[in-house]
Amino acid sequence: MVSAARKASTHRFLDRHFSGQSIDYRQIIALILPILIDQAFIIGLNLVNTAMISSSGVAAVSAVNMVDSLNIFLINVFVAVATGGTVVVAQYKGSRNDAMVSKASSGSVSSVVLLALAISLLIIALHAPTLNLLFGSAEAEVFQNAKSYLIGSSLSFCGIAIVEAVCGVLRGIGKSRASLMLSLIMNLTYVALNFVLINLADMGIMGMNISVNVSRYLAAACAIYYLVKMDESLRVRLRDMLQVNWGMLKKILSIGMPFAAEQMFFNGGKILTQIFIVSLGTYAIAANAISASLAMVIQIPANALSIAIVTVVGQCIGRREIEDARKLTRSFLWLSSATFVVMGLIILPLYHPLVSLFHPPAEIVDEIFTIVLINTIAQIPLWAISFITPSALRAAGDAKYTSVVSMLSMWLFRVVLGYILGVVLPFGVVGVWLAMDIEWGIRGLIFLRRFRGTKWYRHRLVED
Repeated sequence: MVSAARKASTHRFLDRHFSGQSIDYRQIIALILPILIDQAFIIGLNLVNTAMISSSGVAAVSAVNMVDSLNIFLINVFVAVATGGTVVVAQYKGSRNDAMVSKASSGSVSSVVLLALAISLLIIALHAPTLNLLFGSAEAEVFQNAKSYLIGSSLSFCGIAIVEAVCGVLRGIGKSRASLMLSLIMNLTYVALNFVLINLADMGIMGMNISVNVSRYLAAACAIYYLVKMDESLRVRLRDMLQVNWGMLKKILSIGMPFAAEQMFFNGGKILTQIFIVSLGTYAIAANAISASLAMVIQIPANALSIAIVTVVGQCIGRREIEDARKLTRSFLWLSSATFVVMGLIILPLYHPLVSLFHPPAEIVDEIFTIVLINTIAQIPLWAISFITPSALRAAGDAKYTSVVSMLSMWLFRVVLGYILGVVLPFGVVGVWLAMDIEWGIRGLIFLRRFRGTKWYRHRLVED
C-alpha cells in the first residue's frame, strides 16, 4: 500500500514538473537516460585515458592537457555548428515537417564536416607556430610531446565531426539511444586501443594518436551507415550530404555560427588562463589537469541535462508551446543543481582513491583537493543558470544574445580575474578556478534575466 502511494506521488510530481501539452515525463526520461549514459562513458573513459597517459610521466600528461585545451577550442567550433543542426531539426520535428527534417539533417552533416576539414588542414599546417605562441614557455620534453599529439589529434577532426553532426541530428528527433550507441563505439574503441598501445606496447603519445584516429573514423563510418541505411524515418541520402543546400545552411549557421564564435572566444579565454597556468610550472599544469578531470565527473548528470534541453525546448518552440518551454527549463534548472549535491556527496569521500589514479606528485594532492572542494560547492547554485539557461535560449533561436553575453563575461571576468588571482596575487591555480566560479555566477544572472522576459522565444527559425 505504501509502495503504491509512493509511486502515485512520484508520478504526480514528475507529471507536474516534467510534462507538457505534447510531451510527458516518460519521453523526457527516455531522452535523458541515453545521454546520461553517454556522458558517463565519455567522462569516465577520459578519466581512464588521463590516468593511463599519466603512467608515461608528468611531461606526457602535461602535454596532453595543454593540447586538449586547444583541441576542445577547435572541436567546439564545429560541434557548435552541429548544435545549430540539432536546433533546426528539433524545431522542424516539433512542427511535424518531416521533409524539412530530412533536409536539415543532410545540411547539418555536410556543413559540420566542411568546417572540420578546414580547421584540421589549418592546424596541421600551422602546428609549430601555434604551439610556440600559446605554450612556448613549456619545458622541452612537454613541448615535443605536445607537437606530436596536436598533429595526430588534428587528423581525426573530420571523423569526430561526422559523429557529432549525426548524433546532433538524432538527438534533435529524440533518438538519443542511437546517438548513445555511436558514442559508445567511438569511446570504447578509443580506451581499448589506448590500453593496448599505451599500457601494453608502451607507445605513449604515438599510441594515443593512433587510438584517437582509428576510433573516430570507425564511429564516423558507422554513423553514416546508420543515417543512410538503417534510419528509415529520416530518409537521408548520401548524395544529399554531398550537396550544399544554401537555404538550409543559412538556417543552421544562424544558430551555429554565433555559438561557434562564442566557443572560439570562450575557449580562447580558457586557453589564455591555461597559458597563465603553464607559466606557473609543470606541477601547476598537472594539478589543473587532474582537477579538471574530477570536475567533469561531478558534471556528468548536469551536462546530460544541458544537452537534452536543446531537444525539449527546440520541439516546444517548434510547436509554439512557450509555457511548456518555460516550465520545463525551470524544472531542468532545479534538477541540475540537485545533481551537483548528489555527485558531490559521492565524489568527495572518494577523493583519495580517485586522485591516486593519476599518480600525482605528493606536493599537489592537497591543492587539487582544495580546487575540487571549492568548485563542487560553487557549482550547486551557479552551474545550472550558467549552462542550462543558455542552452534553452539557444534552442529557441536566441543564439546571438547568448553568444555575446558568454564572450563578454569570459573576457571581462574570467580572464582578467584569473590573471589577477592566479598570477598577480599568490593564489596560483586555485585563483584561476575561483575566477571561473565568479564568472559563472555573473553570466548566469544575466541569462536568467533574459529568460524571464519575452524576447528569447520571438525568433522565427522554421516555418509553421
